[in-house]
Amino acid sequence: MNNFRFGDSDESASDLDDDTSGLPFPEPLSRASFLAPDFDPATYLSSLTNRHQSLEDLRQELRDLDQSLSRELLDLVNENYQDFLSLGIALQGGEEKVEQVRVGLLAFQRDVRAIRDKVEARQEEVEGLLKEKKRLKGEVNVGRALLDYVDRIEELERKLMIGDAARQPRADSSATEVESDSDFLDSASDDTEEEEEVLANGASATPLVSLKTLEHHIQKYLYLTRLAARIGEEHPFIQGQRTRVSKIRSALLLDLKTALDQASHAGDKRDKRTMAILRLYKIMGEDATAVSALKNMKS
Repeated sequence: MNNFRFGDSDESASDLDDDTSGLPFPEPLSRASFLAPDFDPATYLSSLTNRHQSLEDLRQELRDLDQSLSRELLDLVNENYQDFLSLGIALQGGEEKVEQVRVGLLAFQRDVRAIRDKVEARQEEVEGLLKEKKRLKGEVNVGRALLDYVDRIEELERKLMIGDAARQPRADSSATEVESDSDFLDSASDDTEEEEEVLANGASATPLVSLKTLEHHIQKYLYLTRLAARIGEEHPFIQGQRTRVSKIRSALLLDLKTALDQASHAGDKRDKRTMAILRLYKIMGEDATAVSALKNMKS
């Protein structure tokens, strides 16, 4: 104990002062930290965990910062006091200006509404014109179909010689009129051979009916029925042609009956020719008529 010296204790105190000078004292709070758009108080306080500062010191620093900002705001108001007064004076009588703006806005709304009404009216007009165009196009198509219908009727009447005083079944087997690819019909040469055979037997003086030509006429008749169904059976023009179409049907059935009668005298080709004629009846949808014709032939 006798060896303790004050000078030694002074040296130790100076060492402590040197040690505390190296501690990380907190820097002043930055204003920029509070200006961030996504500033969150809790997040900001959690970021201050590394500050070597007591909570009370942090509170005091925040108070000082708040007071500093208040003084700056007051100084700003004092410096711009005349401008604030001028702003208040400028706002006096603003109701009239607001009313002028409101009136102008109402006028603009009326103009927009008028333009919108014109556009809507024009749109309705265009839609009506498009509908009328569609209707007229449909009527044109119907008109063309009706012209096709009557042309085909006239063609069949001419080829079947409907209206002639003494109509005979057609024996024409010209290749220009044959459009069918059915393999069950006799060829033109077969018709000629059978016609010679029938005439040689003296069974009938009526020319032999060409089954290929007859099928060609039947196909045209069936097209007439399909065309009428597509146009509409209740169409006045279609109804007006029913008598002519009925005569065409009767002429075809007469030719089929004549061909069936001739088939009974066809010798070895009787069955083949009869089956071909019956299939023509079936194509026309005249199965019942075919049965009746067979019964009459057997009787």
